[in-house]
Amino acid sequence: MTRTCLPLVFAVALVAVAAARTASAEETDADAGARVWASCVERVPDGASRPKITETFPERGTSGWAAPLEITVVHGKGETVMPGGFRVERGSDQYKALEEAGFVLPDPDGGAGPVAITEAGETSSTTKVTIPFVALPKNPGRSAMMLPPVPITLARASGDLVTVCTAPHPILIEDPIANELDPKVRPNPEGRPQREEWVLAKQLAVGALVGAILTAIGAWLFVRWSRRPKPVPYVAPKLPWLAALEELEAIRASNLIAEGKNDQYFDRVSDCVRKYLGARYGFDGLESTTDEMQRTLARVRPPVRGLDTITRFLEEADLVKFARVLPSENDCLAALERGITIVRNTTPPQAGSSETAARKEAAGGPT
Repeated sequence: MTRTCLPLVFAVALVAVAAARTASAEETDADAGARVWASCVERVPDGASRPKITETFPERGTSGWAAPLEITVVHGKGETVMPGGFRVERGSDQYKALEEAGFVLPDPDGGAGPVAITEAGETSSTTKVTIPFVALPKNPGRSAMMLPPVPITLARASGDLVTVCTAPHPILIEDPIANELDPKVRPNPEGRPQREEWVLAKQLAVGALVGAILTAIGAWLFVRWSRRPKPVPYVAPKLPWLAALEELEAIRASNLIAEGKNDQYFDRVSDCVRKYLGARYGFDGLESTTDEMQRTLARVRPPVRGLDTITRFLEEADLVKFARVLPSENDCLAALERGITIVRNTTPPQAGSSETAARKEAAGGPT
């Protein structure tokens, strides 16, 4: 009896599917916009024409397996089919209508999402869209199901959106174990390797890399800063007359005479006076001869005070230096005093008065 009933049931199911397809086609051709489906609502703006679509859906399927709905849309070259992809939000009326009909959409992130391929022509473009639907009948065994219309969005060049609905498609769903006489419980499939994104580790690695780069840049900047040329502190030069008087006093306090080095004593006094005169009047006193110094000093205006004393001092210094005359202790002391006199005579008046006032103030006397 089982053998007689199965072909009969199968024939009845096929007749039901054919009748559903015929009724769906007649309903679509006769009054496509009269029936409102919860899963789709068409929206065609004013001035826009409904694009031509062609659909194919398998007549038979297996419970729990995906059945692809293939849609071919002919549209303008500046138009885009499904600009945001095909997504039905869970909890929406469209998704609830699909669930009530016994269909669900696979997760797009799992690799079974919709696919759209566009081929551009001379005057129009053709987009082929494939949307998989998983049939999950409520009752076991063979079931005749109906896939409700689904929305296909078309973005026009003007920015308007056109939403068209596909036709309802019947399908005969079989159980995966319908042809098995004594189905057995199958074991779970083997596990598949999965890679989980470790966000914290990635953030720590990026942070460590950025920290290392910033540390290297900071170290390089510190080395550059530490090796920068150090500014030399400016030390104001001493005034020529003050430097000369200090040097002459240092010569006086030296032990050259006590050690019998009168010639060195005399040479140091001579060099000190020559260096001072050069610094005072703008020439190299140590490299100038006596005649050159006399001519230079003679051209100074106002005239140099005590020029005769300077001339005699220079001539005596040349005599000691070139004639190999050994000066006595008195000659050395006299040369030192003449050098001090030359410096004081050639000191600018204002500088001399300021120096005198400063010395008196330091000594505690009246200014």
